Amino acid sequence: MFPAIADPATAPPPFASVAAGGDREGRKRQIGVSATTYKVITSETKGDLFVIEQANQRRGGPPLHIHHGEDELFFVLEGDYLVQVGETRFPLKTGDCVLGPRGVPHAWAFVGTTRGRMLLSYAPAGKMEAFFNAWEQLGFSPGGYSKEKDAALLRSYGMERIGPPIQL
Repeated sequence: MFPAIADPATAPPPFASVAAGGDREGRKRQIGVSATTYKVITSETKGDLFVIEQANQRRGGPPLHIHHGEDELFFVLEGDYLVQVGETRFPLKTGDCVLGPRGVPHAWAFVGTTRGRMLLSYAPAGKMEAFFNAWEQLGFSPGGYSKEKDAALLRSYGMERIGPPIQL
């Protein structure tokens, strides 16, 4: 007769909007060459989706790598990027997007001269939120990619480093 009452232990967190430039958890993060804000966190989607925005003022990006468990969507909000998926390089500008399917090597680089912003979506979320949290805590500096550190960190979160960052 009465609707079931949701168990608070299994109910999803309340929905919330995230303002432009804001972070779902109210934090500021510098991860690699990007100021990173979380827009949709893993717990909100029961692990189905994780969405971040990365703002770039320095040219460059991460090394060529593979996600073994997640698809990654690159959607450019502002600026100019070069995204490599497999052997193909896609020059992307504001409003453009490309999918990096799981199991396919990919990398991106901010190639603009002023500022860039890109929305990155991971489906399913997998361990991506935990990976970005670990990356931030380890204090990798902008452009401070290390083959040894990267390889170990990526492996522990279901990814694999395949090659260097896109050369500009």
